[in-house]
Amino acid sequence: MNNKGFIQKTEYLYPMESLRQQKVNKLIQKELAEIFRSNAKTLFEGAFITVTVVRISPDLGSAKVYLSIMAAKNKQDIFRLVEDQTSVIRKKLGNLVGKQLRVTPELAFFIDDSLDYAMKIEELLKK
Repeated sequence: MNNKGFIQKTEYLYPMESLRQQKVNKLIQKELAEIFRSNAKTLFEGAFITVTVVRISPDLGSAKVYLSIMAAKNKQDIFRLVEDQTSVIRKKLGNLVGKQLRVTPELAFFIDDSLDYAMKIEELLKK
């Protein structure tokens, strides 16, 4: 609060995404989901990988991709496979979105553990 009793506008940690960024996020998320679905057996040992969130930079040159990995014995091993296949995934993505985007963004993958965290909290609340 400021000295007049009004609540000051808070600054966001990240600037708001432009409409173009939002559209590209959705496009990349959709196409990556298709890549992971169609190549699950050959590239990722049959693991079920979902793309939960995509965040693209303002210049559309790099994207952070958050993955949820299910139906896998060891998530870290599958995640390493995904990281090792980043160039192959980017090439496949470029083939799919080449008409819509001038440059295929660099991909950085991260594990989205929000579902695991929510399940852990739920278990603690049941106790």
